[in-house]
Amino acid sequence: MAEDDPLRDFDPFDIFDAEAARLDRFFSGLDESGWARPSRCEGWSVRDVLAHLAGEEMYNHACLDGTVQELMGRLSDEGITGFNDFNEWCVRRRRDLPVEEVLAEWRTKNGETRRRMRELGPDATLQTMAGPYPNGLQTFHYDSEYATHADDVGAPVAEEEADGRTLWRVAVGRFALGERDSKVQVEQTAEQVWVAADGATATLSYPEFVAATVGRLPASHGLDPRLASALRCLA
Repeated sequence: MAEDDPLRDFDPFDIFDAEAARLDRFFSGLDESGWARPSRCEGWSVRDVLAHLAGEEMYNHACLDGTVQELMGRLSDEGITGFNDFNEWCVRRRRDLPVEEVLAEWRTKNGETRRRMRELGPDATLQTMAGPYPNGLQTFHYDSEYATHADDVGAPVAEEEADGRTLWRVAVGRFALGERDSKVQVEQTAEQVWVAADGATATLSYPEFVAATVGRLPASHGLDPRLASALRCLA
């Protein structure tokens, strides 16, 4: 990776393992009321977030198998177009299943995904909906999604890992903005991130910047809508 690459100091496969383990620990300790609790994802319970994670392994495995176009064709035949439709379909299909079965499905399939991606290494190419894409960078995208959903359901983060977790998430956000050729300017200092777009500027803490990049900054924050829109770059 280039010297100015914000991701250069992080191992995407280690992060993926850590975030999957965090979710697994959390899910393993839930009772019925815990599964039913609303998540930070609008309209989804904690159980629905698990169903989403389990269901999207169909896409993850298709990327690894080189069968994305075949998968998209099958989904299209069922009237499913786009990721939002796919996500809701995955959740609906699992709502009547025992939660233990959904958890076992996710554990098994995600474990295979993480093992295969690590074995491929960062420079291998995956076939994705967007076309060929480096395996290591795809893993960073999964890292961000898993960390975001862990926060969505309230999975605990130990105090000693919080700062390091925030740092890699800032790096992934900066990378994703650059990858999209976003119009937002970003300057990271030792403690804050300065951002500018469409004539608006703001100085955000690291956690605020992370929340903005994944669309989780609360409306009460007051960030200019132009910046909020420009900064959202991750699922």
